[in-house]
Amino acid sequence: MLQQTRVDAVRPYYRRFLKAFPTVRRLAAAPLDRVLKLWEGLGYYARARNLRAAARRLTGPAGAWPRTAEAWGRLPGVGRYTAGAIASIALGERTPVVDGNVRRVLARFFLLRGDPGRRETVARLWALAGELVPRRRPGRFNQALMELGARVCLPRNPDCPRCPLRNACAARAQGLQASVPGKKPRGPLPHHRVAVAVISRAGRVLIGRRPERGLLGGLWEFPGGRLEAGETPERALVRGVRAELGVSLAVGSLLARVRHAYTHFSIEMSAYDCRVAAGEPRPRVHTALRWVSRRELRRYAFPGANRKILAALRSPGP
Repeated sequence: MLQQTRVDAVRPYYRRFLKAFPTVRRLAAAPLDRVLKLWEGLGYYARARNLRAAARRLTGPAGAWPRTAEAWGRLPGVGRYTAGAIASIALGERTPVVDGNVRRVLARFFLLRGDPGRRETVARLWALAGELVPRRRPGRFNQALMELGARVCLPRNPDCPRCPLRNACAARAQGLQASVPGKKPRGPLPHHRVAVAVISRAGRVLIGRRPERGLLGGLWEFPGGRLEAGETPERALVRGVRAELGVSLAVGSLLARVRHAYTHFSIEMSAYDCRVAAGEPRPRVHTALRWVSRRELRRYAFPGANRKILAALRSPGP
């Protein structure tokens, strides 16, 4: 949960998750919908899917608990950093970790300029981290290095007077601690306009489940489509729903319009009250379709923009 996410944001999710799944076997046996619902709002949902997949592998017929970082790295979703953290902290293996905090500390300490995400720089950082890890209590050392970056060697305004490494830090010696590590230039955030259909039938609304692989995989959503250049939301909705469900749509009034920013793009989503004019919905894009009552919607995990639509639908009208 802490990958790409702050501790303060993770804490309540962590407690709820462990209460629901106190053992690996409970997690392995859980429906994916239940896992994603408890993860809802943390983002990077592949982490939740991979966590469940790893639990299922560990508890399967050939499952066995890994004893090394290399073995941990063979589990779904466990990268080099996570494998090193588990192996050093839990198992005492002399192996390094390099997360964003460690990367910043090492880049400043050794004065590594330029984009820290470059392949050559990443390899150099891992090599340096590996040389520094002591044989005794490697987990304590790795945790200390991560904490140093999280609490002292901050991205902005590093607290150098409090740093135990201040007298040996090459960046501080040259007054470059504020500009190291360098940052990769980022272009403008793409913005998308999307129209979605709240399709009603007999007191229920239709939702579809996104494919497990890919962006926001496994989450549920209202069907719809992205607006093309010069296209109205209503026209995009008719076109998008025909492609996704194979039906003709009767578009009614606008129910809600929301904005939401994801990590790599932002979105403006308009939701319309709709009904099926002709045909029977079939899952052409989604892995499943489901008619649910509005009360039941709260049981399903939705992407952020869809959750804002749901909140707007629950709000009392004027």
